Amino acid sequence: MSEVLYTSLDISTLIDTLDFAAKKHSRQKRKDREGTPYINHPIGVAKNLVDAGITDLVTIQAAILHDTVEDTDTTFEEIESKFGNEVKNVVEEVTDDKLLPYEERKRLQIVHTPHISVKAKVVKLADKLYNLRDLQRSVPVNWTEKRVQEYFIWSKQVTDGAKGINQKLDDQLEDLYQNGTFEFNNITYKSYPKQIK
Repeated sequence: MSEVLYTSLDISTLIDTLDFAAKKHSRQKRKDREGTPYINHPIGVAKNLVDAGITDLVTIQAAILHDTVEDTDTTFEEIESKFGNEVKNVVEEVTDDKLLPYEERKRLQIVHTPHISVKAKVVKLADKLYNLRDLQRSVPVNWTEKRVQEYFIWSKQVTDGAKGINQKLDDQLEDLYQNGTFEFNNITYKSYPKQIK
């Protein structure tokens, strides 16, 4: 693998992006039982990309910022003014419209994913990979085992629309769908069952 050389400007831009996201998500927690800081998620999504060999700065920035518009008071205009049009466009491609009902947002992710840019697709794959691993680690409060399995099934429908972009991400997701398990009330369940009754 060839070594990627970063300039001090790249590192400064990356730190600015992390700082912006950390401030925007500062009061938010994940839905897991531990209530982990929300910022762990976008950082983890960016790490999934780097671990898969993706080091493009715009893509990493978009991963770090991918939930800021959806889940904070951030606007697309704010992202564009601070980080540029290209970063804004990728974030926009992976942002759900919170004005729509939850089920419609889920449906649209399945429909839109095959048609978004390559950069947005890998962010989407890394995001789902993080969320699925997080579900295996800790089932959110008030979720049932069936809801976890339904999330896995829906995630596969979304990620199938982005297959073929990055083999490492594809392989990790496929392993979760084929072999993943999680614990709920001291019982081990298949994460992705063949059928849910």
